[in-house]
Amino acid sequence: MLTLPRGIRVFAYAQPTDLRRSFDRLGAMVREHLRQDPLGGDLYLFRNRAGDRVKVFWHEPSGFWIFYKRLHRGVFRFPDTSATSIEIEAADLAFLLQGMPISAAKAPARP
Repeated sequence: MLTLPRGIRVFAYAQPTDLRRSFDRLGAMVREHLRQDPLGGDLYLFRNRAGDRVKVFWHEPSGFWIFYKRLHRGVFRFPDTSATSIEIEAADLAFLLQGMPISAAKAPARP
């Protein structure tokens, strides 16, 4: 179970991603595709094509973290959207990481 800092935002990249990517390439995806700052302290989720694996990319003051999870059964249920990325409520992140559908997701507002 993750304990998240107050005010953290969670963004999910809605398209399947090659999860062999590591810190530098995921950071570049955050900049290029999500149009966010990877050093901003927000969480970024990426899933594989099959939907049974997810990586969470996060920067905190001392460095980057990557969390990687594979479900035994089922898939991670990202909301259906035509947007490239979606913002997820931090409270819904636990549901998503358990493979349960989340109730509220919205396309992020452009800065």
